[in-house]
Amino acid sequence: MPRGARLTLALSGGIDSAVLLDLLAADAGRRGLRLACLHLNHGISPNAAAWARFCRRLAARYGLRCRVRKLDLAPYRALGMEAAAREARYAALRAEHADFVALAQHLDDQAETVLLQLVRGAGVPGLAAMPAVRGAGNGTGPRLVRPLLGVPRAAIETYARARGLEWIEDESNANDAIARNYVRHRVMPLLAELNVGAADNLARSARHLGEATALLADLAAIDAAQCALDGGISIAALRRLGGARARNLLRWYLQQHGLRAPSSVQLDEMLRQATSARTDRAVHFALGAATLRRYRDALWAVPPLPPPPPKDFQAKWPGGMAPWHVPDFGGVLRFRSGRGAGLRSAALRKGRVTLRARSGGEALRPRAGGPRRTVKRLLQEAGVPPWERQRLPLLYVDGRLACVPGVAVDAEWQAEPGEIGVVLEWTPVPLAPARARRRAETRRNA
Repeated sequence: MPRGARLTLALSGGIDSAVLLDLLAADAGRRGLRLACLHLNHGISPNAAAWARFCRRLAARYGLRCRVRKLDLAPYRALGMEAAAREARYAALRAEHADFVALAQHLDDQAETVLLQLVRGAGVPGLAAMPAVRGAGNGTGPRLVRPLLGVPRAAIETYARARGLEWIEDESNANDAIARNYVRHRVMPLLAELNVGAADNLARSARHLGEATALLADLAAIDAAQCALDGGISIAALRRLGGARARNLLRWYLQQHGLRAPSSVQLDEMLRQATSARTDRAVHFALGAATLRRYRDALWAVPPLPPPPPKDFQAKWPGGMAPWHVPDFGGVLRFRSGRGAGLRSAALRKGRVTLRARSGGEALRPRAGGPRRTVKRLLQEAGVPPWERQRLPLLYVDGRLACVPGVAVDAEWQAEPGEIGVVLEWTPVPLAPARARRRAETRRNA
């Protein structure tokens, strides 16, 4: 970690995070790190408020501030309580404004994770369990680091007692109805009788599988370079790869877009439908708030999108050449100069410029002396994906359709050869899942 890096410790108040706090507080100053603490309140235990107060007091002893964030589990309820808490927790950590987030999982946690993944039938990435360092999806957000991942639970307990540390006990840790607790209290002791080094060996296997996962990712990146099609993955290329390499590529592609890898059954069904369904058949799979869609012989990972605006919606141009953010369309309109291209500058300077939603039947003349063409046909010919068409705004000047950004300009408004025109570029901006749901709910209620 470079000097000056922002490091947030996920502080639960349990013995593991209390030990990690003690270690990091002593080390952060020497390393020039800006250390802070974050406590995530799941709201499940009746003791949750008391735990939050304890974490604030514990951090204060080291001269640190501990922020408390209440998690919303509702979006993840369908996964079950344990999985919902995990998903909400990691979503909050990925949104943290820091360079690194430190987690206190240790060697025994790693061994338990390997066993849980194994009985779930996980593949190589799943059996690699928890990496010591992991970057955020899409290159955004903090990197997750686990400094204690090679340290056994017994050593952590010895350290905590030797240092006279305080911590809290989560009463749910004794509940063997929770899968991880069952493995911890009933399975691991039996494995230790079989082999005293069972936990170490399981964690070592996870490291080997982590290396295999990295190699599979490298292979997928090589295949993606040959199979990429305008940001999607060519279906013809997937057919050529076939079998394991096609599955590996598709799994990698989804992860590169910040989507959770589907199960093997789901992945096989995605590939089957994508490669065998008729070309005129719509194929899409829900992946949380996002979807995987087929369009023009390619598969596309489509992030959460806002609902299209009402057909009578209009937005008045504020003027200037700065990027124009239009939330109702879910995107940004950008302006750049182009010689002999785009709109005549005078159209923007003197005309009344508005953005409007498509209502159907719109047409313009993209070539002087040529026929009028419907916007629907122009969007199809330009290869604009169906899920973006209703969210693509139309630009009007003095009440007449002048431009479909990024697609066509009406001949009446086109810059003359040699004239400096204004080229319009529309960029959709994906919404975070929770925000997309709120937007959709607001639309329905309105």
